[in-house]
Amino acid sequence: MSAQPQENPLGIPGQETRQTQQEQVSGTVKKRAQNPNRLIRIEKVTLNVGAGKDPKQLERGVRLLKLITGIEPVKTVTMKRIAAWGLRPRLPIGCKLTLRNEQAQVILKRLLAAKDNHLKETQIDATGNISFGIHEYIDIPDVKYDPDLGVLGLEVCVTFERPGFRIKRRRMLKRKVPSRHRITKEEVITYLESNFSVSFKEDE
Repeated sequence: MSAQPQENPLGIPGQETRQTQQEQVSGTVKKRAQNPNRLIRIEKVTLNVGAGKDPKQLERGVRLLKLITGIEPVKTVTMKRIAAWGLRPRLPIGCKLTLRNEQAQVILKRLLAAKDNHLKETQIDATGNISFGIHEYIDIPDVKYDPDLGVLGLEVCVTFERPGFRIKRRRMLKRKVPSRHRITKEEVITYLESNFSVSFKEDE
């Protein structure tokens, strides 16, 4: 006698049904990735040099950022009085510069080249933003050594966004970005690997 096919009175999915479900989930993930509202882009690149209370170090920092970008940076000042550190309100302690759009794309390529296109995963925070330091500015392509600057470095912060992030910045009806629409660490890694040929190495 030939074996009769067993019935499934409880409706438990078999192997073929599970495979179909997996294909459906995979297709949903691909469609979600192709959604133009899910595309990641660079919102801004911020360059920062800390100087503490040293005015000469501050002027060197201003000169360095202008040397790298050709743009005059703004000075950052303290907002509180901290007697233990000798800080008072409105005391300049550093300088910074923010670049957006095409300028951000161009400068980021040069800054990543100074790191040999190698970053660490620990340099990416939970919201997908990257921070890394450059110890010597002469590592940046097309930047020549300036004897008046000496050896000086800077900090780089890269902020990413996707369409719809404006809701957290607008003046009226400001809202938080939903968790399902936030940028993850893995998405940033994939973006940098695809667009800037960045490789990520483990912490030593």
